[in-house]
Amino acid sequence: MPWIVYILECADGSLYTGITNDLERRMKAHTNGKGAKYTKHRGPCTVRYTEALDSKGAALQREAAIKSLDRAAKVALIASTS
Repeated sequence: MPWIVYILECADGSLYTGITNDLERRMKAHTNGKGAKYTKHRGPCTVRYTEALDSKGAALQREAAIKSLDRAAKVALIASTS
């Protein structure tokens, strides 16, 4: 099963980056306030970007790389897949 790096846009306009191997389950957790602390009070959140990777290690590295980007670069990444 592939690992997915994703970027969510929260209701307050902020961006959250995470990884999962089951995006549907993870989105339900975010929606129900049982996902990350960051998204708990910032919902609803919308998936804006996904990227599938072969391993958890690769997904963690990609997540770290995306998190190190500034907001403008994240927005550009999201726009590049739209």
